Amino acid sequence: MGSCCETACGASVGTRCAVPPGMAHKTTWKAHTTHGELDTADRDRLPDSAYAFPKQRKEPLTDASHVRNAIARFDQVEDVSDTDRELAFANIKKAAGHYGVEVEERSWHDLGKRPHTRNPSQ
Repeated sequence: MGSCCETACGASVGTRCAVPPGMAHKTTWKAHTTHGELDTADRDRLPDSAYAFPKQRKEPLTDASHVRNAIARFDQVEDVSDTDRELAFANIKKAAGHYGVEVEERSWHDLGKRPHTRNPSQ
């Protein structure tokens, strides 16, 4: 069991919760029918639940390509808290499962520390 950084699970501050480190307390992502290239108008029409970072409306997760992009750019997202990153990672994993994208990382802390694609020459 990990120490809860927030009280989203109902645990008191400073106590342990049942949610393992690296696992989000909930997800907000829901599949959406918009796929492919998204222009500004498309992005504006998407519900918050279509984004990895719903509060900031960053990183839309509307198809496998966008999920892979969100994984690759995860550590480049600015002006978000660790709690926001926890939720975004959970949303990315949920969307990845829906679109058949493999996510090897177990925690958002693992993203950005190494290349996300295998190099067959190594």
